[in-house]
Amino acid sequence: MPMRIILVGDVMLGRKVDEWLEKAEFSYPWGDLLPLFRCADWKGCNLECVMTDLDQPEDLPPKIFRFSSKLKNIEVLKEAGIRAVSLANNHVLDWGTEALAQMLDGLDALGILHSGAGMNREECRRPAVDYIHGFKIGFLAFSDNEPSWEASENKPGIHYVPIEPNDPRAKFLFKLVQKTKSQVDFLIVSAHWGPNWGFEVPSEHLDFAHRLIKNGADLVYGHSPHVFRAVEVFHGKVVLYSCGDFIDDYSVDPYFRNDWSFVFLLEIEKAKIASVRLFPVVINNFRAQKAKGREAQEILERMVSLCRALGTTVYWEKEKAYGLIKV
Repeated sequence: MPMRIILVGDVMLGRKVDEWLEKAEFSYPWGDLLPLFRCADWKGCNLECVMTDLDQPEDLPPKIFRFSSKLKNIEVLKEAGIRAVSLANNHVLDWGTEALAQMLDGLDALGILHSGAGMNREECRRPAVDYIHGFKIGFLAFSDNEPSWEASENKPGIHYVPIEPNDPRAKFLFKLVQKTKSQVDFLIVSAHWGPNWGFEVPSEHLDFAHRLIKNGADLVYGHSPHVFRAVEVFHGKVVLYSCGDFIDDYSVDPYFRNDWSFVFLLEIEKAKIASVRLFPVVINNFRAQKAKGREAQEILERMVSLCRALGTTVYWEKEKAYGLIKV
């Protein structure tokens, strides 16, 4: 039997989502998608907020958007069977270092693995390693957002890596990918990268993703721009350049449609990706829902067009309502 892995984009449980969860079940943000999630062996996401019971953030520099959710809402992740989260992003320190420490302890208490942020540089660079049915999955996260949050030897922060291959931090990352791959069967490298908006994949992301794969990544898992971008098959490996937004309370741009995304379901056979299925999703009333009818078709058509530019063919399985990429 193939191993099935699900990845989704940014999961933001703060603000109005946090308020809604005061009266809703922990399953609510996942809408009608939980049966699909339960068909997969392993699930991961980017956690685009901090989970804390602190009422106010620490005395921090001004920032337009700060996202926090109650510590109890880590149960939302557990409800969907999330095995690992990326914490290398531009919101994990929105409430300060004490809040980060609370969240790390809360994730650990529920057995949810994490990578990309920590109480020092060593912690934030540490990959998560999971075991499923005798199969070892590595999960390693970094971000080029918020350089001031870069962790140091004794300073909490994120695994910050500029998208510049000759930068010492990028060179360290490539070596870390090599080392981690030598210890696992399948390696996912999570990249929270680039500015917001825009459907075209930046040329520096193309080059950097290819370097990650050449150094051992089996899957490059990108997010941050608030929209989904193309999927590329490179040397038999896969790059999800941006998975888009998955759960949030954001205003919706009528052109970019940041409420559109996918559940990315990968089938792994003999430690190799055999296929990627793309289930179209729309955010509605603070939860992710299966897109239906004409809207599902429009979401898939956009992905088909974006992927074509990178030479990736998406087969449209109309009766099953998903796109299929054969690797």
